Amino acid sequence: MPTLRPAATIAVSTTSTEVAGDLPARGVPADPQKFKVTVGPSAIDGQGAFAGEPIPARRKIGEMRGEFVDLAEARRRARLAENTSGRIFMVAISDKRAVDATASTDPLRFANHSCQPNMVLKVQQGRVAFYALRDIDAGEELTARYGETHHAGRLTCRCGAPGCQGRL
Repeated sequence: MPTLRPAATIAVSTTSTEVAGDLPARGVPADPQKFKVTVGPSAIDGQGAFAGEPIPARRKIGEMRGEFVDLAEARRRARLAENTSGRIFMVAISDKRAVDATASTDPLRFANHSCQPNMVLKVQQGRVAFYALRDIDAGEELTARYGETHHAGRLTCRCGAPGCQGRL
């Protein structure tokens, strides 16, 4: 039977959470953002997410993380947010659970809706990921089609895209 040898040793700094090779230290989650994304005032609504660098088509831009809650709690929080701040940072990931990104620091939580988006939101293994639908220029606002929302057509769409559906 062959003898197993330990993997190459990686030097760990005691003053940093990073290890050699810029890999996250044990217990520190990897940054889910694959491209630089900034947050700033949006012509669509409130704050928006903007490409901080060019993003090639079909590439993963990053993820939106948050607290996992059941759908009843997500609906309760959405109603509360709608009546207070007017900003809802929630995505249903199944017929039983949602991700509440209200307290998240991920910039993609500010992605506004557009009827002609430049990225797509995909739920994969309980994670909310965004992918570029086309090449995106630095400084361009990052938008996704929200799809079915709790607004049920009561909210006016502000995307301004040609062929806008008019309501969310």
